[in-house]
Amino acid sequence: MYPFSAPAFSVTQPFGQFVVTTLPAKLLLDVAYSDRLKAIRQPDGTYILEGSQRELLDRRLREIGEYIDTSEVAFPNAIILAANYKEEDGLIEEEEDNRWRFETDGNLVGQLFIPKNIKLAPIIDGQHRLFGFHHSKRIERLDTPLLCAIYFDLPKPYQASLFATINANQRPVSKSQTYELFGYNLEKEAPAKWVPEKLSVFLTRKLNAAADSPLKDHIVVAAENDFSLSLSQARKAGVWAMSTATSVEGIVRLISRNPKRDAYRMSGSLRYEGKNRAVLPLESDSKKTPLRELYINENDELIYKAIKNYFTAVEGTLWTSTNIGSYITKTVGIQALFDISVPIMKHATDAKDLSAGYFEEILAPTSGFEFSNDFFQASGTGRGRVRNCLELLLGMRQLAAIPKDRETYQRLLGDRIR
Repeated sequence: MYPFSAPAFSVTQPFGQFVVTTLPAKLLLDVAYSDRLKAIRQPDGTYILEGSQRELLDRRLREIGEYIDTSEVAFPNAIILAANYKEEDGLIEEEEDNRWRFETDGNLVGQLFIPKNIKLAPIIDGQHRLFGFHHSKRIERLDTPLLCAIYFDLPKPYQASLFATINANQRPVSKSQTYELFGYNLEKEAPAKWVPEKLSVFLTRKLNAAADSPLKDHIVVAAENDFSLSLSQARKAGVWAMSTATSVEGIVRLISRNPKRDAYRMSGSLRYEGKNRAVLPLESDSKKTPLRELYINENDELIYKAIKNYFTAVEGTLWTSTNIGSYITKTVGIQALFDISVPIMKHATDAKDLSAGYFEEILAPTSGFEFSNDFFQASGTGRGRVRNCLELLLGMRQLAAIPKDRETYQRLLGDRIR
């Protein structure tokens, strides 16, 4: 493979000049490396930084490796490299026979030359995409061409600055908008091929639209529209609301412990030839995904009824008697209600009774309790506190098992603790 050459073209921007080309993943794994960000203590007690990259996340690498093995793998964004810096000491490679170079006759188009299999290209951006190939089980995927943008002899401080600028200026897409996009073609795909997240998007939309659903018009639609309030608009109008992401993530937990892995298992050789849900295994512990068997058996209507009936019971026991400021109708409260729905759904499936009446009987001890106290704050801590209270009211947990704030729970719940 070496020496290696590839067509490339030059791009000049205010920050500097770089060349764009495609390089096979297996070559990049030979010659590129992750320049770890390190803090080095100095004799006077201060420290200096070296490198620019964040720590590699093994879980993320494995997930990308699974993604690489699917028929849908696509990496349209460029991996950004800083050529001609040695891995062992971070200094510029001065040996001409080893250095990467771009040759052209004066035009923008030319040839990139990589003389030897030596690690001379620290990664400025894209390390997880590249090193995910180490976790691929399909050897042919190593031939995948990857788009690369290559700076030559870019000083270390500029490498760190470029990395920081790229990551600071990226605007992440909201989870709700991601889920909306994820389910955009529901009506064009057979339900049997709906992965867990896609079914959850479908059920979320149905729960938000059905006339007899207690969640009707209470789920904010992320995509631009003229029929759904935003969360802030809902609060101003005195209406409680949840995000699409809150609903989708809550439903997914009932049917899958690892929706990404399920999606990989269902991917086919072509996107439109994805496998049916029947290829998925049941979880070893059904307590954590009580509706998974219904999902695998394509009993979506019963899953919908179970969730609708559960929230109908929630409405009757908790929502109708509360005020708009109560945390039980805010995001933390609804997340907590989805949390406790997992064990409750397990009880219901074991009893073969998913009726609203059955759920109302289970939730009856929570009736009339008010979640307006500031102890239930709008944060991750607040979610846990609402969940703890619900579990204490329902006898799912004992006060002695709560690690802290027991006196507060005792004061709020009094003799209602079961």
